[in-house]
Amino acid sequence: MWYGVPSMTAPIYPVFSDWPWQHWASQLPDSTALLLNETPMSWLALNEKISQLAASFIQQGVIPDTIVAVRGKNSAELLLAYLAVLQCGARVLPLNPQLPDTLLAELLPSLNVGYGYSPEADFCWPSPIKTLATAPSDVVSPTRTVPQWHSQRLATLTLTSGSTGMPKAAAHSFNAHLSSAKGVLSLMPLGPQDSWLLSLPLFHVSGQGIVWRWLLAGACLVVRNMRVLDDALRGCTHASLVPTQLWRLLNQPETPLTLKEVLLGGAMIPVDLTEQAEQRGIRCWCGYGLTEMASTVCAKRADALPGVGLPLPGREMKLQDEEILLRGDNMASGYWRDGQLFPLADPDGWFHTRDRGEMQNDELRIIGRLDNLFFSGGEGIQPEDVERVLLAHPQIQQVFVVPVDDREFGQRPVAVIEPLAELDFAVLSTWVQGKLARFQQPVRYLRLPESLKNGGIKISRQAVLNWVVSQN
Repeated sequence: MWYGVPSMTAPIYPVFSDWPWQHWASQLPDSTALLLNETPMSWLALNEKISQLAASFIQQGVIPDTIVAVRGKNSAELLLAYLAVLQCGARVLPLNPQLPDTLLAELLPSLNVGYGYSPEADFCWPSPIKTLATAPSDVVSPTRTVPQWHSQRLATLTLTSGSTGMPKAAAHSFNAHLSSAKGVLSLMPLGPQDSWLLSLPLFHVSGQGIVWRWLLAGACLVVRNMRVLDDALRGCTHASLVPTQLWRLLNQPETPLTLKEVLLGGAMIPVDLTEQAEQRGIRCWCGYGLTEMASTVCAKRADALPGVGLPLPGREMKLQDEEILLRGDNMASGYWRDGQLFPLADPDGWFHTRDRGEMQNDELRIIGRLDNLFFSGGEGIQPEDVERVLLAHPQIQQVFVVPVDDREFGQRPVAVIEPLAELDFAVLSTWVQGKLARFQQPVRYLRLPESLKNGGIKISRQAVLNWVVSQN
């Protein structure tokens, strides 16, 4: 069964004929484009900053189609570098600053990275990557012509975990990012009068999703320290949060909230959370997305049902033997490696996600990963089902359920847990009674070791399994 675009009236957003920040600098020159902590920056000033930094990068040798890595936590400097690289006609690769040096040394050459930028002056890029400096105050106009805006040009490389443990780089065009933004904003309108907090890292596709919604709408992007969430959200109308963050925010009734729209992700969303938010004038949305599709694919107003809605405009979905297949204008052009693109779609243009889903109550429900299903005593166990139950425990932050070989049952589930605080794992065997079928109940609970939290894109389930096996 094929599922296409739901019927809805989407807001009208511009079709850019030049760089988005140049467009808004001409249309809304004095409107606030960025709020850096409490310091506003107009679209005109932002355009000047980006142009100056792009000129500096060009002087330092960056040419069109070069791969430039930018590494760091979210900051004004990192955001400006991300946009300036694009204006050079180059392709930007945002990197998690926690990625180990050994991984970078192996990965970056295979991605043909020529230059690297980091706000951390003491960071050393592996040879032969050239380090880019920030723009000096006396930058002159570059001798080379700055490339013109072209929506089909490859813009970004975004790392996603690979089955072998080595990250893959999904390559997206400008058009793919803007299509992704249009789809989300068809549900959650955003305009020049609104502001979205950059609450997710730029090295993650969801963080870039925020940036492209901001650029499409000509709104205000808020860049602040995220340590104190209610301070960071001050004055913001839109945010991307996980349920725990929203809970904490709502449990501070003395805090005046300006939020109007929240895109929730990461975990199951309790109904009483969304009801409490709605009572305070905050509309909550939830959905399903992935790196290859430039963030959100399906979305809906959060409710009591476990589904994730239907495909947004510009996306298509079908189920084939329970596997979710996707295609759309927001899909990556391919995986980038060794100077070329490798296709990620089949001949009909469908991306095989390996996510397992079903239609329930006329919407998509995500069941888990096809790759993760295993059998114990003839009973199928979807690890994600067990993980969802365990994540409901107030002291569990993260959990992986993996199979270990068993002579009698074939395989049995083991839970590897990262607790929020000190947690007596012995009580969990009692706690899961009545919540999980007997065959689903883990036979062993282990603490997630620090060695597996070493800065990868996300923790590899295979790495967790290998560690569990090594403990026997």
